[in-house]
Amino acid sequence: MGMTMTQKILAKAAGKTEVKEGELIMANLSLVLGNDITSSVAIDELNKVGCNKIFDKQKIALVPDHFTPNKDIKSAMQCQKLRKFAEKNEIENYFEIGEVGIEHALLPEKGLVVAGDCVIGADSHTCTYGALRSIFNRCRIN
Repeated sequence: MGMTMTQKILAKAAGKTEVKEGELIMANLSLVLGNDITSSVAIDELNKVGCNKIFDKQKIALVPDHFTPNKDIKSAMQCQKLRKFAEKNEIENYFEIGEVGIEHALLPEKGLVVAGDCVIGADSHTCTYGALRSIFNRCRIN
């Protein structure tokens, strides 16, 4: 039986001809997405384990879109944590005032994700990126 679109994307990212349900793979990620809700927790965990270096500052996108504008002090502090992390690690794809938008519309709009990309993020809509239809026909899978 043929593979699903998700399996095709994951197989390509893992450098394999096929992947099966339940299989653990090592994938070359196109992009890692973080937002103002989930990134705060991830940053705390990275600090806890002493991670001082990110894997690739060009393959990370940080978008504070859930609490923009900030609704209270706690949300402002989460956004501040994201901003400081982006500055410290020289994250190139950090979007804030004047550039911020809904992360799932912003990333394709900026050309950071296209059809066939392998993108991870801790947001429920992140899984849709690989199956995007690009108006520029820049699909990266067969």
